[in-house]
Amino acid sequence: MLMALCWTGIAASLLLVANVWPRGMLVICFACFLSFISAAQDFSSYQSDGMLLEAGIICLFFAPPGFRPGLGSGHPPSRASLFLLQWEWFRIYFESGAVKLLSHDIQWRNFTAMDEYYQNGPLPTWIGWYAQHLPHWFHADSVVATFVLELGIVWMLFLPRRWRIVCFFIATIWQIGVIATANYAFLNYIVLALGVLLLDDKFLRSILPARWRVNLAAMSETPPETERNLASAAPPATTRLRQHWKAIKLAISAVLLTWIFYATTAELIWMFVRVPLPTSPVVALEPFRVANQYGLFAVMTRGRYEIEFQGSDDGVNWTPYPFRYKPQALNQAPRIYAPYQPRFDWNLWFASLGSWREYPLVTNTEERLLTNDKDALELFAGNPFPNKPPLQVRAVLWQYWFTSVAEKRATGNWWRRQLLGLYAPTLQRTPEGSIQVTEWPTAGARE
Repeated sequence: MLMALCWTGIAASLLLVANVWPRGMLVICFACFLSFISAAQDFSSYQSDGMLLEAGIICLFFAPPGFRPGLGSGHPPSRASLFLLQWEWFRIYFESGAVKLLSHDIQWRNFTAMDEYYQNGPLPTWIGWYAQHLPHWFHADSVVATFVLELGIVWMLFLPRRWRIVCFFIATIWQIGVIATANYAFLNYIVLALGVLLLDDKFLRSILPARWRVNLAAMSETPPETERNLASAAPPATTRLRQHWKAIKLAISAVLLTWIFYATTAELIWMFVRVPLPTSPVVALEPFRVANQYGLFAVMTRGRYEIEFQGSDDGVNWTPYPFRYKPQALNQAPRIYAPYQPRFDWNLWFASLGSWREYPLVTNTEERLLTNDKDALELFAGNPFPNKPPLQVRAVLWQYWFTSVAEKRATGNWWRRQLLGLYAPTLQRTPEGSIQVTEWPTAGARE
């Protein structure tokens, strides 16, 4: 059922890109993605999921109507929907800057937050390795630039168009740098796409090739004569019915868009002070995740920890299960996967910062590896026990660091690591088929 949901969403998204019944496809995409993240539970607690759902519901009012609307010149998007998409873009930046100050994280205050940022994120990239080795002044300046952008420059959204265009280029260059140095799934691509709305048709026409500019101008200036002719030829009763239906649609749009604006504004205000605003409109939207509070990198992680699953037939010799995306082999360069999000690997990164009791995902994976569960094994790059399941499975914890320039030049390794101990209980399959614990965790608390 879940796979059918995913394939339906993929088909609808492709038709949306092809501009086939945009509003209908947006409804299908929204319903499929909301159903997916509801079923995924622990695998869908990411801010990027909320960003996509919020943008998706607003785009229902932004997209042109009709089965093949073309550029929608006869039905320009409502100003309210355009503003709410720009409002989401603004909140992602501004709220992210605000939480950095509100968290009182010492690293942001001491301008050291970026010193090990490229190494300690969920899935680094090989470009991030090189960025990590830039001098401290660069990382300190990056902290300052982050605050300037997130708390200052984004306010250009509310200034005249020339300021908005300048803001677009600054934010876009920034996002490209983030994408190159870290894998944050589709989050940065959402922010990039929303940022395009800071531009206007006049600017876009000025940068298009001349032949495209003429065709675009002709299409934009063509009045919707067909619709007018149909309206004039329709019986009076049909015309009145259409007018009533148009008024109903306008009222529904006004209510929903105002509702979303109120909920998102309340969430923004509550970040700073708990003003006694009505909460029921905000609570009512929570199941749909379309009115969210964002805040990226409020507290920076101070180390990179990796959970590794290992299997054994004798309890002495242990063989690791190779991951598809997480850092593991020391000589393997970290790669670029975004906008794809390997949610299993992401969740293990979060689990490595906490306790195995907080993340049952780890022990559940151990149990399934003891039976060579097909679905669990597909999350890994290979199965070191293809003939029969291992007798025991454990999860150990490593701390990883980027190698220095000299170490990489001498060994070819991108990483170095140190074993911290057993992260979760070692599980063993008894001859009767039951699961028992043979050893309890030994790894200490992380910073």
